[in-house]
Amino acid sequence: MATPRVQQMNHQFLVTQSKILTPSPSPGITTLGFLPAGPQFSNIFSSPPGISQESPKILNNTTNGTNGFLPGGYTCLPHSQPWQAALLVQGRLLCGGILVHPKWVLTAAHCLKEGYRVYLGKHALGRVEAGEQVREVARSIPHPQYQISPTHLNHDHDIMLLELKSPVQLTSRACVLPLSHTDCLPPGTCCRVSGWGTTTSPQVNYPQTLQCANIQLRSDEECRQVYPGKITPNMLCAGSKEGGKDSCEGDSGGPLVCNGTLYGVISWGDFPCGQPNRPGVYTRVSRYVSWIQETIRQQKTQQQKWTKGPQ
Repeated sequence: MATPRVQQMNHQFLVTQSKILTPSPSPGITTLGFLPAGPQFSNIFSSPPGISQESPKILNNTTNGTNGFLPGGYTCLPHSQPWQAALLVQGRLLCGGILVHPKWVLTAAHCLKEGYRVYLGKHALGRVEAGEQVREVARSIPHPQYQISPTHLNHDHDIMLLELKSPVQLTSRACVLPLSHTDCLPPGTCCRVSGWGTTTSPQVNYPQTLQCANIQLRSDEECRQVYPGKITPNMLCAGSKEGGKDSCEGDSGGPLVCNGTLYGVISWGDFPCGQPNRPGVYTRVSRYVSWIQETIRQQKTQQQKWTKGPQ
């Protein structure tokens, strides 16, 4: 069952033929999304908004659904992934994201939702941390070719830019991750995924601290064989053949980092997560570098015009 790896917000979802869940008209996620809701942390948005969180994102699953952490999944060294963003709506984790510019966060288009707060410099979601920064979103810009339809579920172009209302102060705990311009790294290349998503599947277990896992790129041919008719040139697969290591529910929009650059954005995959020979699917960032750069440039130009006013 292919599912976007977004955190469900306790709203009603309808199952489709492809077994991905789509939102009902209730005020749920305006996206294709299924994920069990994570634990509710106390809301500490008073004074400097801390982080009321609930679901973490990263992966760990045994094929028999037991609840232990999988070999290879581990708690990230605190603040070792300083580009990692947490996207919250009403104090609950929805998705991950990546800081790609002081004023821009990249995430998955299926994470589209109003009312985000973006947290950077976070490791533990359940408490306020020194050096964390919180920003509201000025505008969400999904890729123009991304389509959401209740009758045709298509994960292609699953990428979105979030413009922040004010720039992030770049520090050792919040910094930009370079985009990969490389279209095709060799299969077997070791990369890292990170997020606050469930560490077990199909049962869910949401950690409070950022999780990491080292996984390998799979060949495009293998990816197409595993998911016939669903893989486009804008996607790539990564995971371990033996299973047990994967991104999972709540990790959507987070980074796949290869050779120190952003190579993929967590998009979708099979459920339960982490099955042998069922890799996760990621948006191939190199296909969108021009769109990302041009979108940021256009918005900057537009803002300069507004600032200057009529001549």
